[in-house]
Parts: sequence; structure tokens; C-alpha cells
Amino acid sequence: QVQLVESGGGLVQAGGSLRLTCAASGIGFSLAQKGWYRQAPGKRRERVATITRDGSRSYSDFVKGRFTISIDLAKKMMYLQMNGLEPEDAALYYCNVVDPLNHTPYWGRGTRVAVSS
Repeated sequence: QVQLVESGGGLVQAGGSLRLTCAASGIGFSLAQKGWYRQAPGKRRERVATITRDGSRSYSDFVKGRFTISIDLAKKMMYLQMNGLEPEDAALYYCNVVDPLNHTPYWGRGTRVAVSS
């Protein structure tokens, strides 16, 4: 059974930092494409950052230079370091992993990030 558990969200002042963590189990983590997505109230879920099985990282334009995605394959953990947070970054942040065998996407329940101005 695939399980993804996010943590690390919270309330921070504009300009502050947070580090999100995703703990994965039940899936071939090293071979999967992985990423972070977010959804603000009333908006569609959007991609924040992804990392492929060969380690290539990709970021959406609105987070470039501020956020960094990283992984620890041994621990099956994925991280999102978020610096320079802005009120527009407030959202529910989700961990996503795509099963390398059948391409099924899996999602965690999300961790909420709030940014005060």
C-alpha cells in the first residue's frame, strides 16, 4: 500500500522560510517521478517542483530561485525548502509520486502553508 505523508507546514511571515517533508512507503521511490504541488482556496492544483528518476529538477516559474526540491533515497524522503515566502504561496502543499511500473499517481493529504503579510 502506497503511503505519502507530508509535514512541515505552518504559519510564517512574508520573507520567511519553511521546509516541507514527504515520507514515502510502499512504492519504488528511487525509480518514480516525484514532485510537490499546491492548491490555494478556489484555485486549481498546480505544479511547484518535480524531480525525475535521473535526478533532473524542474520548477514552476513562480518559485524559481526561492524553492529547492531534494530527496533522500535511502530514507525515501522528499523535501521542499521554501525561502522568501510570499502571501501568494499560501496553499495546501501535496507530495506526489508516480508509480514507475504502471504510471499511477499517488498523493499525500497535504500540509498547509500560510504566509502573513
